[in-house]
Amino acid sequence: MNSKSPNSTFPENVVVSGKPDGPLIIAGPCSAESESQVLSTARQLAKIPDVRIFRAGVWKPRTRPNGFEGVGVEGLRWLQKMKAETGLYTAIEVANTFHVDEALKHDIDYLWIGARTSVNPFSVQEIANALKGVDIPVLVKNPVNPDVNAWIGALERVSQAGIKKLMAVHRGFSTYEKTPYRNAPKWEIPIELKRQMPEIPIISDPSHIGGNRKSIAELSQKAMDLAMDGLMIECHMNPDAALSDASQQITPDSLEKILKNLKIRKPEGNGLNDQHTLETLREEMDSADNALLEAIGKRIEITRKLGDYKKNHNMTILQVNRWQQVLEDRVHQAQHLGLDEKLVKDIYQILHNQSVKIQSELLNEDA
Repeated sequence: MNSKSPNSTFPENVVVSGKPDGPLIIAGPCSAESESQVLSTARQLAKIPDVRIFRAGVWKPRTRPNGFEGVGVEGLRWLQKMKAETGLYTAIEVANTFHVDEALKHDIDYLWIGARTSVNPFSVQEIANALKGVDIPVLVKNPVNPDVNAWIGALERVSQAGIKKLMAVHRGFSTYEKTPYRNAPKWEIPIELKRQMPEIPIISDPSHIGGNRKSIAELSQKAMDLAMDGLMIECHMNPDAALSDASQQITPDSLEKILKNLKIRKPEGNGLNDQHTLETLREEMDSADNALLEAIGKRIEITRKLGDYKKNHNMTILQVNRWQQVLEDRVHQAQHLGLDEKLVKDIYQILHNQSVKIQSELLNEDA
């Protein structure tokens, strides 16, 4: 794992995986509920070589009041005892300066900023200010809303406080769209974060993305296939009896099976032959992209001619019947080509919006 950590995210004395280049695995219950629950879960997780960090929430932000909101500082003492017995490192969520101060007093090893907190720049800055001069790894979960810039901003605020060991956690996004998951993964957002901030490792949280234990294995594999650097998975000795997020927690035995079945692939492939094939396919992709860009350029050129024609003949820009016919024809053609209907609709909506924009500018040039 150290080879994947150019910004020294992981302290040199912390072994984060049982495999030299394996993913970082963080596991533990959604909430620390009792000393016996923490210790029994940790004892089982400590038997899994890949698990080196134990997560547990001691302060739980709930949507509505009067629910279980965590055990507070008492839970930190349980984590200290757990660490002394098992050797697992500890990780908790912090949402304000009080949380940070108490976590540091109790020698917590990793802190994470949750999705409800990372969405608020004031809250993130408050935590960042409390962390100035502290050498501790900090994980920043994506904000609840699908906004990569808000995520980047939260990471930057923590980084500017002097935190060198910084990670991002992809836990999915709230959406009104119907999806099979509790939080829509929107993989394009962590991919864009990786593009813009390649020095920041990203781990995925399939528990919060899926919202149910049945989807954890599938989402974990997807994260590995997309070159994520690790996983944060909620584990409980008796998940159905958990006081929070019971449906998305799994037993340590289930976690061990999921990790054993994970296929860990490498960006460079398995050898020279694979590399040659990869380069050939990439060249074909580049050629197809060049042809696509040329076609878009030609389409825009035609759009300008259409704009001039409509302007000279005093025609409206939007021709509703024509646009409807174009969309239906292109979708019908896409079906014959085996293309995804939604993808084609989205592409043509973008092209149409650009066409309207260009024609509007031409129409108003002399206004």
